Amino acid sequence: MKNTKIRVGITHGDINGIGYEVIIKTLMDERMYEICTPIIYGSPKVAAYHRKALNIETFSLNNIKEAQEAHPNRTNIINCVDENIKVELGKSTSSAGESAFKALEAAVADLEKGLIDVLVTAPINKKNIQSKDFVFPGHTEYLESKLNSGKSLMLLISDKLRVGVVAGHVPISKVPEVVSKENIISKLNILNSSLQKDFGIRKPRIAVLSLNPHAGDDGLIGTEEIDEIIPALEQVREKGIMALGPYPADGFFGSSDYMKFDAILAMYHDQGLAPFKALAFDSGVNFTAGLSKIRTSPAHGTAYSIAGTNVASEKSFQQALYMAIDVFRNRENFEEISKNPMQTSEASKNS
Repeated sequence: MKNTKIRVGITHGDINGIGYEVIIKTLMDERMYEICTPIIYGSPKVAAYHRKALNIETFSLNNIKEAQEAHPNRTNIINCVDENIKVELGKSTSSAGESAFKALEAAVADLEKGLIDVLVTAPINKKNIQSKDFVFPGHTEYLESKLNSGKSLMLLISDKLRVGVVAGHVPISKVPEVVSKENIISKLNILNSSLQKDFGIRKPRIAVLSLNPHAGDDGLIGTEEIDEIIPALEQVREKGIMALGPYPADGFFGSSDYMKFDAILAMYHDQGLAPFKALAFDSGVNFTAGLSKIRTSPAHGTAYSIAGTNVASEKSFQQALYMAIDVFRNRENFEEISKNPMQTSEASKNS
């Protein structure tokens, strides 16, 4: 396995939110430089503004023009935006959306070229970032279009649970048509593969939630379980994926059954994310499973209401950075094991 320091690309997200606050607080810990080389895609001017607003005097940035110039033991920053950009803390502005996209576009280009190893994205405002170049519901869908010919899976992760969703950023009115047998199978394949490759779990146990209350009560309260979910589970189990359910979401989370599984596949966004954030809001990480490259982000949003007040917790962003590094190493290990299966087999015999 390679033993080089991992190059972490960080996008600054919405400049009027808490992105710079959580980035700076995370990178003020000098232990970070023992495991990675951080490269912020953003604006030195905006970073300085936030540093002053937060009254932080001990943090400095190394201005560079391209990723290859990054200093391994410092926080590097590449300017991606207009020098005249204006910070308006707590406000959604079109210029903030434009600068968030420019930083994201530059970082993804470097990620594709292999100039950075992983990507950690600070929160964006999904409305103000919309433009002719960004017509996606969020980061996940944009990255899927740029980095994948196939599909991806939004996966929320904490030390307590991992939750993926079939219907991500989709209006509730359209959820039933997205919850199809084909889509469920696709998401389960991505989830199972990611648990093995990205998290080192050899035989994952996956819980699948129902769409309707009481799992449809045998068709009395909806037939999606009978028509779509159960056939999908039967098909993936034939291929060796241990996917169990469908479980009614209320009883599943209420009885702590979630602790018996390696991951959970929810049918739609709030069904999975509401209990996840209730249990792990401060430390949760959003991971885009199924991509050819590694991307994580904190599980929270721009938090305009507390921008510039120095009360935002960096824990979720910190965990996102750690997880990106862990997944990178896990993928390297997985590739080594795949190339040398006999070595793994011998190790198992001797253990």
